[in-house]
Parts: sequence; C-alpha cells; structure tokens
Amino acid sequence: MNDTRFDLAVVGAGIVGVSCALWAQMRGLRVLLVDENPPGTGVSFGNAGTIANYACVPVNSPGIIRSLPSLLFSKESPLGFDWLYALRNLPWMMAFLRNCSADKVRHTTDQLGGLLSYTDSGLDPLITEADAEDLIVSNDCLYVYATKAGFDAAATGIEGRRRNGVKFDLLDGDAIRELEPALKLLFHKGLLYRGARHVSNPQALVERFHSRFVANGGTWVQTKVTATSPEDDGVTVELADDTKLFAHHAVIAAGAHSKSITGSGVSDLPLDTERGHNIVFKNHAHLLSRPVGWGDAGFYATPMDTGLRLAGTVEIAGLQKPKSPERIAFLVRRAHQMFGDIGAPDEEWLGFRPTMPDALPVIGRSHRSDKILFAFGHQHIGMTLAGITGRIIADLAQDRMPNFDISAFDPKRFTGRF
Repeated sequence: MNDTRFDLAVVGAGIVGVSCALWAQMRGLRVLLVDENPPGTGVSFGNAGTIANYACVPVNSPGIIRSLPSLLFSKESPLGFDWLYALRNLPWMMAFLRNCSADKVRHTTDQLGGLLSYTDSGLDPLITEADAEDLIVSNDCLYVYATKAGFDAAATGIEGRRRNGVKFDLLDGDAIRELEPALKLLFHKGLLYRGARHVSNPQALVERFHSRFVANGGTWVQTKVTATSPEDDGVTVELADDTKLFAHHAVIAAGAHSKSITGSGVSDLPLDTERGHNIVFKNHAHLLSRPVGWGDAGFYATPMDTGLRLAGTVEIAGLQKPKSPERIAFLVRRAHQMFGDIGAPDEEWLGFRPTMPDALPVIGRSHRSDKILFAFGHQHIGMTLAGITGRIIADLAQDRMPNFDISAFDPKRFTGRF
C-alpha cells in the first residue's frame, strides 16, 4: 500500500461503512476502507432487504413488560433469550426497559421518523453512482397481522407512523389475499406502505458500492483494525500486521463488532446485538411480488434473486453463541403457515444487528476525540439508513454540520451512564 495518509479512514465494510466511504469519496476526500472480511458478508448479507422508510417504531414498547411472560416462554414467540447472557448484561437489559416508557418510545419514534425522511436523499445518489438501479424493486411493502389482538397491540406504533408522515393503506383480509394470492393464512388486517422499495440482493448492493469506490480510486484493505489512537490533528489507525496509517478523521462503522476497535471510545457505550436469523427457499421467490412483514411474528418474507427469504425475529444471546435451532424452527413453522408445505429451507443464516438500549443509532463524534466518528447501532434498519448516515459522516469529516438536527444520535448521550 503506497498511501499511508488519508482524509477519512472507514472501519467496516458493511452497508453502513461502504456508504460512508462512497459518500466521502464523492465529496472529494481521500478515503481508506478497512475490514477483515469481504464487503457485505456480515449482517448486511442476510437482512430482509427492505428499504423501510416507514420503520420509525422501535422494538421498545410500552406494553413489552406486560407481554414479557409470553415473549420469553412461548415457543411461538418472535423473541429468543439466553438467560445467562442476560444476567451478565443486566445493566443493558435494564436500560432497554427504561426506554420502553410511553414518553421514551414517542421520542424514539419521532427521532427515527425524522431521520428516515432522508432515506432516499441518502441512498439514491449512491445507487446512481454505483449503477445499482437494477437491484432496487419499487413495489410497495405489505405488513400484516394474523389476529385482531396483534393488530390492536400495534395501534400506538401505527399512530406513530401516521404522525411522522408515513403513507399507508389499511387493508382487510380479502384485500391482502388479492394482493398476494399465494398467502395461505387469512390475515386479519394489513398495511400497504406506498412507495416502499426493497433490494433484490443486499450483498450485491454492498459489492456494487464497494466496486465503484475502488474504481474511483478508493483504497481498500482487507485486514483487521486493532486500534485507533487519536492525535491532535487526526487519528492513527493500527492494523493487525502492525502497519500504522494516519487519517484526519476515522469512522467506526463495524456494526455489532465495533467494540473490538480499542482506543475509539466505543467500549464506553452500551452497544450490544439483536441476533437475527434467516432461511431461504431457493425456488419459491415467485410466491410474493413484494416484501410481506408478519407483524405478530416479527419477520419479513421477501422475494429475492436468491429465493424467498424469511428474515427477522430477535434473539438476545450475544456474539459467541452459534445459530439457534429454535429460531430456525420458528421461521420454518411460520413459512408453512404462510405458504403451505414448501418443504425444508435450502439455507440457514445468523447475523448480528448492532443495537442500543434506546433503539436509536449512534452517529456523531466520539467523546474520546472529535476526530473519531461513530456510525453504528442501526438495529433493524441499517440498509435503510446507511445512505443518510454516510452523508452525515461525510459532513462531519469535512468539519461541517448536516443541514438537519442529529443531536438525538450523539454518542455523548450515553457518556458516563446507561
């Protein structure tokens, strides 16, 4: 590698990291992108593929404490839970529950709603730059509820979406079946999010962004970053082979693995993971014409180039535990309820969503140094928010403020407490 000095070093080559790198490059900055894994092979690989500009309602919910017994102990719950892991991380669990009050959830919903309103202005320039329009499908998104109780429980969230300007049509069971006739289960109600889009191959989108970044002269290094060391005028980035590089700014965008970068200040923040699983039925993508999210069950079924992907649910169990047979079995059962006997899935997958206890991403300057930037914690909507996050990071790397308020995402909101 000839260059050892950069305007911006980006740690992490998932959808958020490559979006940061490409946005900064489009602004004229000399950019280094580093990850020990190939681009898009982490959590960006296996997501539901939705560009969910409507997804302002957090996992946190005022009713979650009342629902905990069924969530924790029912085989049909969309939540998996490792009790030993939870006990070892009790402060995070308590912080999550504190953020389930009605006032906190309203705050989170409105802050996410504001950020999501910039989804298209953040993503579309990157899609155009990378010639990736062929990977984007514009056919709305359907969100369904199997029971009246499930739909009624979602009322506060639905009102939060309406308050934040989300456009949707309310559908009954017959209208849902007319839109997606392959659905065998008669759903009670549904919401059709008008104008929503999805990605036909999420990993291919990351690879397309990355390829354009490299073609435009960006520096890509596939190795592990072990540490960052803030200096007066920038940041020293230390690689696994003891190479040291210098950048005026560095951004940590390594998702749930961001805590492994020592010296950055991420270790002082309550970053954890919501583990997500998916299954793929390779020959059944034709069953749907758009993503269908099953609200009561906590997952999406999305038609993709690689097949019909069922992705979602939440498991609290950390980064070390292998795939959960229970989570996979849950998705298979639900797939057969939705579509009938479509056989066994061809693929199974586990990924790690980076999550904060208040369900808001961390986008801004580290408390350790204003030369170190953070871009992680996007939970279920990393692909949706990657573009606008990249645009914000490009602004901060040029020492200018974005043209809208990002104070709700400031890392310093957690300094010294959580």
